Amino acid sequence: MAAVQATTSSSDPFAAISAATKRSSKGSAPTAEDPQDRFLKLLVTQLKNQDPLNPMDNAQMTSQLAQMSTVSGIEKLNTTLNSLVDSVGSSQSMQAAEMIGNRVLVSGSQLSLTKGAAYGGINLTAAADQVKLSILDAAGQVIQTQELGARDAGVFNFVWDGMNDAGSQMEDGIYRFSVDAKQGGNKVAADPLQIGTVSALVRSKNGFLLDLGVLGTVDFKNVQQIL
Repeated sequence: MAAVQATTSSSDPFAAISAATKRSSKGSAPTAEDPQDRFLKLLVTQLKNQDPLNPMDNAQMTSQLAQMSTVSGIEKLNTTLNSLVDSVGSSQSMQAAEMIGNRVLVSGSQLSLTKGAAYGGINLTAAADQVKLSILDAAGQVIQTQELGARDAGVFNFVWDGMNDAGSQMEDGIYRFSVDAKQGGNKVAADPLQIGTVSALVRSKNGFLLDLGVLGTVDFKNVQQIL
């Protein structure tokens, strides 16, 4: 049986790979956290210490390299996604900050009567030939009704002067409203929208909340319109 001869550094391809790796890393600090660098070092070590009588075949080598490519691709994808999330978060933060002091239209049926005026909105899912607005007090009693006539589909605003059906001025405070919309006698879906002034931003685990004062806080994503 022929003897197995030890290879010298001049003819050892794995020693050359190791030397090239060391030369390419000079001038920069090693990054122990780099998974691709760790993988290459482990692969070189495995090749250098393999059994000469039973070396790694091409299929094994290809499998190892494919794993390295997959790990590297996943790392790059994670980095890209994290960067995208940070960018979206920063953009949302800037947009939310610009809304401080502005009035916004959000889902809700509250009306804030201040100095004889309260503003609200309605979102119709389809056109309606009859739209009826009812104002309710804290006890849920209807104190005024308004016939708003025919309206197209979409969002529109209304104003309440604080007067009840008896002609008396109601006190400033929080009221509610409901909407009844019909087209040809058939009911049309109508979503009530409340108007509030953004006084501050509140950070939450799901993003930013807008502080609307007496109307409470709402999710930034639920803003229907900036007035």
